[in-house]
Amino acid sequence: MKALITKLLPVLLVSGLVVGCGGTKVERIGVDEVRDLSGKWNDTDSQLVSKEMIGDVLNRPWLTRFETKNGKPPAVIVGTIRNKSHEHINVTTFVSDMERELINSGLVEFVASKKERGEIREERKDMDTHASEDTRKAMGEEKGADFMLKGTISTIIDAEGKRQVRYYQIDLTLISLADNRKVWVGQKKIKKFLKNANVRG
Repeated sequence: MKALITKLLPVLLVSGLVVGCGGTKVERIGVDEVRDLSGKWNDTDSQLVSKEMIGDVLNRPWLTRFETKNGKPPAVIVGTIRNKSHEHINVTTFVSDMERELINSGLVEFVASKKERGEIREERKDMDTHASEDTRKAMGEEKGADFMLKGTISTIIDAEGKRQVRYYQIDLTLISLADNRKVWVGQKKIKKFLKNANVRG
């Protein structure tokens, strides 16, 4: 029995070493590097779509008309972006990408989201009790938005065997909060062809 164990021990050790070497390998890549692994919506899609669509909305007549009439840049807020696609899409990241493009453009003022405003209002209430008079921020002095950006992300998937075409359509609308006018409607389409696709969703 001892002789058998002595003979098998090197084999077991080598086997364990081979299995251990087959683990996950990590390679650091640049955040701007594009790697489409699954063909699904990814960070590159989010960044490219937000940059292109915000670039378009800021180059349309509504902006000049508002500034000419009011003598100031408009205040914009991003509302609900609905995911109507077949897959899980991190809409929060997409909204953040659009917010960054809007703010960094310097062409519009940007208002905090509904969730963010709730947290800030709680902080103001706390200030009423605990902050000094000269640093306390008064209630009722918030900047109201002039326009809200809303939209949807939809997909159409056409599959046969191991081949698949994934079609994404992003629709955004800018709406005047004063009178519900739609002042801009934008659309971006992305189509991806996948070979050897294993999943339909």
